[in-house]
Amino acid sequence: MDKRQVIHAYRSGIISIQECAQILGLDSRQLPNLMSQMAVKAERETGKRFVNS
Repeated sequence: MDKRQVIHAYRSGIISIQECAQILGLDSRQLPNLMSQMAVKAERETGKRFVNS
C-alpha cells in the first residue's frame, strides 16, 4: 500500500496512529517526522512544476 494512502487514512481518522505505524512498519514516534518529510518533498515537487511551466 502507498505511504500517502496510509497517512491520508490516518489523517482522515479511518485508522489510528498505531495502525498507521504498523502498516508502514514504523514506530508511532517516527510518524510525525515521516509526515513532515513527505510534506517538504511535496512542496519541492510542486515548486519545481511551477518553475518549469
